[in-house]
Amino acid sequence: MKKLINDPKNVVEEMIEGYVKAYPDYVKQLPENKRAIVTTRKTREGKVGILIGGGSGHEPAFMGYVGEGMADGVAVGNIFASPSPEPILAVTKAIDKGAGVVYLYGNYAGDVMNFGMAAEMAELDEDICVGTAITTDDVASAPKEEKGKRRGIAGEFFVWKAAGAAADFGYNLDEVVRVAKKANENIRSMGVGLTPCSLPQTGKPSFEIGDDEMEIGLGHHGEPGIEKGPLKPADEVADRLVNEILEDIEIEEGDKVAVLVNGLGSTPYMELFIIFRRVEKLLSERGIKIYRSYVGNYITSLEMGGCSITLMKLDEELEKMIDHPVNTPMFVQK
Repeated sequence: MKKLINDPKNVVEEMIEGYVKAYPDYVKQLPENKRAIVTTRKTREGKVGILIGGGSGHEPAFMGYVGEGMADGVAVGNIFASPSPEPILAVTKAIDKGAGVVYLYGNYAGDVMNFGMAAEMAELDEDICVGTAITTDDVASAPKEEKGKRRGIAGEFFVWKAAGAAADFGYNLDEVVRVAKKANENIRSMGVGLTPCSLPQTGKPSFEIGDDEMEIGLGHHGEPGIEKGPLKPADEVADRLVNEILEDIEIEEGDKVAVLVNGLGSTPYMELFIIFRRVEKLLSERGIKIYRSYVGNYITSLEMGGCSITLMKLDEELEKMIDHPVNTPMFVQK
């Protein structure tokens, strides 16, 4: 597949360089590690630091959410690969304001290993307290009784939002971790893949699918889903995804939810809004109130076609977190 790149080996470094130059009022690279990016905005002493990160190729995640109300720094990995412990530790040291740092990342083996190593290094070598919350929102990736084995996909956005707000409100390290974990427990997502992406290093499709096919439950890196079959109309796709989510989490009449319809990279906004239209109808019919809605490309997979639906069940505390203002290069909420 065609790519507007130079040398495939340097694509991540060149992307980071361009991003930092595009948004110097928001972010900067740390001189000791080019994969470590932190906010340029002044943060107060005693604030818990929020560190997110993961592989490249999911833009605007993860770099796009460093700013006021969300993350204080990000560690950037290779395409679809975890960052190494070194940039994670560099960001940790840079954003620690004396109250510790919370690591937020998806449930992938490489991330679990490398963020875990960085946490040990921060605590043993730098005397920085680190808390961790891992996102496990993808209902297609493991049964309900094995939720701890599930992948983190677009629901990570809501976890970052909740944790960033809690840190701004002055919660201590343990409380920020509690809020992040509470958010994760109340989030479910499921996606559909329509077309593959291709890695710059190979130019080959990440998975095989026919022009008239779709795959339910496909992962953000092209991990196999739970069912491949003929392409269905948008309403039928939305019905399937929403019903699978509602079978997995108890959301009743009168409950409030935040909804995210997330594009995977190449799906037009027209199609995302058609999906949201159906989601709103399905929830309204069940007496479930949409408290806030988000539609767009929040966590992508290069140029993959398809989308995911995320529901976050809200209570008074989580409403407060979702309402908190955010000002980042890729997401602003007033």
